[in-house]
Amino acid sequence: MDEPVLVLRDVAKSFGSVVALRSGTITVQRGSIHALVGENGAGKSTLVKIVAGLYQRDAGVFRLDGEDVDFTSTAQSKAAGVAVIYQEPTLFPDLSVTENIFMGRQPTGALGRIDRSAMRHEVERLFTRLGVTIDPDRPAEGLSIADQQVIEIAKAVALDAKLLIMDEPTAALSGVEVDRLFAIARSLRDEGRGLIFISHRFDEVFGLCDTVTVMRDGAYIATNAIADTTVDAIVRQMVGREVGDLFPKSPTQVGEVMLSVDSLTMPGVFHDISFDVRAGEIVALAGLVGAGRSEVARAVFGVDPYRSGTVTVQGTTVPGGSPIAAMRAGIALVPEDRRKQGLVVEDGVGRNITLAIRRTLSRFGLITTGMENRAAREWASRLEVKTYALDSVAATLSGGNQQKVVLAKWLATEPDVLIIDEPTRGIDVGTKSEVHRLLSELAGQGMAILMISSELPEVLGMADRILVMREGRITAEIDRKDATSENVMFAATHASELSS
Repeated sequence: MDEPVLVLRDVAKSFGSVVALRSGTITVQRGSIHALVGENGAGKSTLVKIVAGLYQRDAGVFRLDGEDVDFTSTAQSKAAGVAVIYQEPTLFPDLSVTENIFMGRQPTGALGRIDRSAMRHEVERLFTRLGVTIDPDRPAEGLSIADQQVIEIAKAVALDAKLLIMDEPTAALSGVEVDRLFAIARSLRDEGRGLIFISHRFDEVFGLCDTVTVMRDGAYIATNAIADTTVDAIVRQMVGREVGDLFPKSPTQVGEVMLSVDSLTMPGVFHDISFDVRAGEIVALAGLVGAGRSEVARAVFGVDPYRSGTVTVQGTTVPGGSPIAAMRAGIALVPEDRRKQGLVVEDGVGRNITLAIRRTLSRFGLITTGMENRAAREWASRLEVKTYALDSVAATLSGGNQQKVVLAKWLATEPDVLIIDEPTRGIDVGTKSEVHRLLSELAGQGMAILMISSELPEVLGMADRILVMREGRITAEIDRKDATSENVMFAATHASELSS
């Protein structure tokens, strides 16, 4: 039992001339939760994919459960006791929860028929053991991300996995769902399993993990007991420099009203939403997951319908239900889910950046690659997008660089109003600082910014005014100088009168 469940030492991996991993090193003990942190592009994903059997190492030591291994498939990795829980699990939507858990290993009875009763009994036992209540017979389609992750964990427990890797598992979860996931993780640790927890959220790393390993530029930097380190020390190790102020908010001259939303209502989703955003101002929409913040943003931009109310930009009414009309009025929307809603992930960086301005680039109805690249190069340079070439596929970029590409696409339209939903979700601390600095600069140039964020430090650090939503209504308006974590959370969880 003294033998670590996983040992990686000086593991290297290259793709042609591109070195993705120089010296991946981590040792995970049984009965521990080990955090793996680093900026986007630090090599964390490559290291995990080697353990999961998606990639094969070029050099270094890879030892699992005391034996030297080198998996050539995910099936081999799973059979050896490795389970990876991703941010967005991929279940078979038309199959039941039970069928998903037993996919590929269904027990059979005497006549060779699948023993569905035994399967269901085992799933009930697993859920009781994990302390969750999910109907084993319901289809997987429609399950929350949190419940899907629980099902993936149940699969791992059913297979008696020795090592569980949780890759950004909390990015799309509410506070209650995160607490449930952490309770499950701790119970698995107490059973003697080894867990790797990958996250950009330091409060979660310090609240859950026992040990932390830091990577930078594809190389191992340091490993420390959580009790012996600090957030500042980890950040310095991650970025190799002082990040400076994470929330570089500069004072701006607030101008005229750019965006005005009046009595916007969609029954069952949001009700009587009214607010203004002025030039040079960052207004934050805060609240718990499910409060209706993203739905309001999508309605303002014309993606989703609304029953009544008006949206005006500089005094001109914007027709509802038309993103094209919103764009022509000078509104841009950076959506919450950059991969599904903000990018064509299988297309190139240059093509993605110019998607929203293609009409302005065409000559006699034709667009050349040269035209496209000239426009894209300017914005990729401005936002310091790290890519090898403009035709690099967007799916290959780190999360932070994907977010920069989406920002570049919309800033290329030269909007007057920028709506940005979860601007730094799933990106590293260095890139967070860059995005915050960019938002501050845009506000300084007179842009009106409506920012939606679930991270309270981001809301408090960047917003001039905070509008708090609860159950589809605005419950408070709080000025920057009066804003605290306590009064924002109180308004998010208790009905209160609108105050300023």
